[in-house]
Amino acid sequence: QVQLVESGGGLVQPGESLNLTCTTSVGTLSAYVMGWWRQAPGKEREFIGVISRPGGVSFLAASVRGRFTISRDIADNTIYLHMSALKEEDTAVYYCAASARGGDRTSGYDFWGQGTQVTVSL
Repeated sequence: QVQLVESGGGLVQPGESLNLTCTTSVGTLSAYVMGWWRQAPGKEREFIGVISRPGGVSFLAASVRGRFTISRDIADNTIYLHMSALKEEDTAVYYCAASARGGDRTSGYDFWGQGTQVTVSL
């Protein structure tokens, strides 16, 4: 079991970069496939990407591919979402989630963080 906590959100201008962090105070993230999701106001939660258990193979959704990357630091028990060339449409609450299986459905994830707000605006 893990208790996920995201951090690093904030207000940035279009074109800028931001790095989000996901960690846990309980358990170890290396036991899970880790996903990043986001939810904009009035919209459904959107899958961003996933990174495998150590081995670190990642997959990014088409909407962010080429701008976002996911990495993990086993020693620090941390997952990162590196975001660049941010657009106003990237504004959302960003969540990390842990899964035994991964995938692009919310039902496949067992543990969720509380989310961190990312706002992209002039």
